[in-house]
Amino acid sequence: MRVLFVSSEVYPFAKTGGLADVSAALPRMLSERGMDVRVLMPAYPQALANAAPIKEVARLGTVLGFGGTRLLETFLPQSHVPLWLVDCPDLYNRSGGPYHDDEGAEWPDNDLRFALLNHVAAGIANEPGGRWKPDIVHANDWHAGLLPLLVRKTPDRPAVLLTIHNLAYQGLFGIDSFERLELPPECLDQMEFWGRISYLKAGIAAADAITTVSPRYAKEILTAEYGCGLDGLLEQRAANISGILNGADYGLWDPAVDPHICRNYSVRSLVLKKQCKRAIQGELALSPESDAPLLAFMSRLVHQKMPDVLLEALPSLLRSGMQFVLVAEGDSAYQDRFSQLAADFPGQTAVRAGYDEQRGHRVMAGADVLLHPSRFEPCGLVPIYALRYGTIPVVRNTGGMADTVVDATPDALRSGIATGFSFAGVSSDDLAACVNRAADLYRQPIRWRKLQQSAMRQEFGWREPAERYVALYRSLRLDLHPDVEPSSASVARA
Repeated sequence: MRVLFVSSEVYPFAKTGGLADVSAALPRMLSERGMDVRVLMPAYPQALANAAPIKEVARLGTVLGFGGTRLLETFLPQSHVPLWLVDCPDLYNRSGGPYHDDEGAEWPDNDLRFALLNHVAAGIANEPGGRWKPDIVHANDWHAGLLPLLVRKTPDRPAVLLTIHNLAYQGLFGIDSFERLELPPECLDQMEFWGRISYLKAGIAAADAITTVSPRYAKEILTAEYGCGLDGLLEQRAANISGILNGADYGLWDPAVDPHICRNYSVRSLVLKKQCKRAIQGELALSPESDAPLLAFMSRLVHQKMPDVLLEALPSLLRSGMQFVLVAEGDSAYQDRFSQLAADFPGQTAVRAGYDEQRGHRVMAGADVLLHPSRFEPCGLVPIYALRYGTIPVVRNTGGMADTVVDATPDALRSGIATGFSFAGVSSDDLAACVNRAADLYRQPIRWRKLQQSAMRQEFGWREPAERYVALYRSLRLDLHPDVEPSSASVARA
């Protein structure tokens, strides 16, 4: 079966969060299961810099009024999966990130930048007699939200799956943007959202099926509390929504093979983790105290991740003797407040604004506890990585965290199933109480070691999620074209 996987970011070509990790690991695992997968993303400068070798596979001419658009090809690292880069210098050849400029402001033409990605993907999917035409188009998040509308225009079309990685980011633009998108007028009704247009709403309305990145989140988004204003539409589509938990790429995130840490270790050599702690304390000018619990925060500095609550809780935790390190980027106001905290607690707090992938690995290996509070959490890949590193996650019991972290209650500890600590509230007292529970257990080395071992033995790889996606692809294809087996269709086109 042929799968066109469309994403705005793919590691290591461009990354701002977990979407990039998923967009690299899942296509590789699908390929191992016999899928003919092609990944499509914009040709940002950083993507071109990381792509080697690279070749032009098609000249697309003018798309949405932008000439010179090309399709370039490279491959995902350590795989035979083609990565197609949409090269449109007028829209993508600029400094900054995939969505924001160097000052952190959203690109004012993001509506066109990602509409062009959608039109190129739809052209591949809808091309009559194309030499490679997908059976499935897998669209990811709002950046690919127009695809279901565009692909539906042809009768012999592929099935379209939309994965929602975070419902809070909806691709909202002024209503006047619609005229520039080259969509049929009737599509406006499926996109209109309180006087604006929403790319994600378009995808939800028109996709053949919708997945979220954890089972719990698939249920939560049907409620007013978590539905971000789209719960009514999502409830209408509930029969087509399912949750498939994201996996971890243990080829990249495993302390036994991690090339970025000072000493590799595993569940059988956990004592070596202490060397990683001493190394990161030295690197970040923290006091070399082995008995002080080292807390780490590695999430985006946005309201969802509760940095405001963390800032309220940290002073008392630091005064009790704990240490804290932050490796993150986001809202500059939060960055300034964390920097002030570091100045107030020298030797106990280190703040490194701007995410550094290699440093992130070193912090993951060296920290004792990962702080990952979230007002909502679609999946939470970082805590899943932390489990493998024996870095105990402290999470709020929501979304994917409810699916992956078993709270260290007395009963769970006795039965050996505990893997972390979770709390239900959203106040600084709730968070601090949970961290103090973790610190109390940390001071009991034998029990702490057992908790680490239980966490490290958890298996959240991509094998099972990929098999679920393959089954869903086949179901969608047969629902759409019941008289044609996907394999037969692929062979016929080949």
